[in-house]
Amino acid sequence: MNIAITAHDSKKELMVQFCIAYCGILSRHNLCATGTTGKMVGEATGLNITRFMAGTQGGDQQIASRISCNEIDLLLFFRDPISSKSNEVNEATLLRLCDVYNIPVATNIATAEALIHALENGDLDWRDIVNPKK
Repeated sequence: MNIAITAHDSKKELMVQFCIAYCGILSRHNLCATGTTGKMVGEATGLNITRFMAGTQGGDQQIASRISCNEIDLLLFFRDPISSKSNEVNEATLLRLCDVYNIPVATNIATAEALIHALENGDLDWRDIVNPKK
């Protein structure tokens, strides 16, 4: 699967810790991330991560573009729901596209853990749900 990773500044360390904990599972998939998040996760885990621009510099839009081109299967986006963000419009677009294209998305660690366990168990192939085999 193609997994996109991004996190608000206040959640980046949590994303790093999450990726360390689930490095074995994540290593079996193609990973991409916004700039700083990808750098931090890559340095901490050694995972091979395609890095885009920082989220505020267009990285969120790069991920959104790949979602709309059917190149992302799962989005891990740890958000800070308290602090206001300058690029909330881009983030809303990113989440909306996940809804439009039926991309599983985790905006917090609890959902991310549920999705990563489903991924590990083979229960996350949503294409089989959308297009069941006959």
